[in-house]
Amino acid sequence: MLEELLICLAKNLVNQPEAVSVAVSTKEDGTTLYELRVAEGEMGRVIGRQGRIAKAIRSVMKAAAAKTGERIQVDIVG
Repeated sequence: MLEELLICLAKNLVNQPEAVSVAVSTKEDGTTLYELRVAEGEMGRVIGRQGRIAKAIRSVMKAAAAKTGERIQVDIVG
């Protein structure tokens, strides 16, 4: 569910939605790590000015994860 939410948020921000992908893994401390990948020229759209959009994406994801009691981390990688 959280993976689909992250994909949906990212696809609505970029011009190349087909290039959006998410890799999910679990860290040693039990935190679920979501790595968001977008096309190289689209990084600015997902990060935003001074990281505002990235911070908003992380806030939405953490709020959704809190409902299920999960601990998550969202990384945006190029």
